[in-house]
Amino acid sequence: MGGNEHRQITRDSLFLSADLRIDGIEGEHKVRVRNLSSGGLMADGGPQLQRGVLVWIQLRNIGWVEGTVAWVQDNRCGIAFREEIDPKLARAPVTTGDGPPRFVRTPVVHQPNFTALRKI
Repeated sequence: MGGNEHRQITRDSLFLSADLRIDGIEGEHKVRVRNLSSGGLMADGGPQLQRGVLVWIQLRNIGWVEGTVAWVQDNRCGIAFREEIDPKLARAPVTTGDGPPRFVRTPVVHQPNFTALRKI
């Protein structure tokens, strides 16, 4: 994208934790995602990055997304994605398994079967 074209993309302000991988550097680094659009994001925290570096960021409900560091300012950076994503997926609650989590389900009370007890 050239000029101010990137300013036309709608961005969602949010606060998410994400893992970041940097090309040529071992390991993953925690960053905070401050805003997100279909074409990129702004993150803060993590290691000092250079403009133009290839990175991968793991976004909730989306997975690993490849991008390039577009700008760096202090402890913040902008990452332009290689391919567009649906940013609303990252905002959606994490869903795994069937139904609601165990801690919000109605407890199941097991009734003892006295006929199955051994007589002494």
